[in-house]
Amino acid sequence: MYGIKNCDTIKKARKWLVSNDIEYQFHDYRADGVDPKWLADVEAVVGWEVLLNKRGTTFRQLPDAQKENLVKDTALALMLEAPAMIKRPLLIHQDQHVVGFKDAIYQEIFK
Repeated sequence: MYGIKNCDTIKKARKWLVSNDIEYQFHDYRADGVDPKWLADVEAVVGWEVLLNKRGTTFRQLPDAQKENLVKDTALALMLEAPAMIKRPLLIHQDQHVVGFKDAIYQEIFK
């Protein structure tokens, strides 16, 4: 699981995994960093539009011109510069990439 440890959604997802006795490793973007190749590989699977957290404060504080003219390369650069712009959690399990947390989806993945 990838994310930022103090994120409320990360806390819910981690709690779900623990309560369902599922072992996992956690990678904190802020503490552990974001590798550009890893980000590009994930983007190739899920798409930058899914990966970019447009609802967060970091994104909303960008100038309008920057938000309106996004393309893959600029979005990836923003996510590398400010990992809080990466939607979370990102769960990778058996080659499945799940962005965000929904109880029903996690139940389906881990059944």
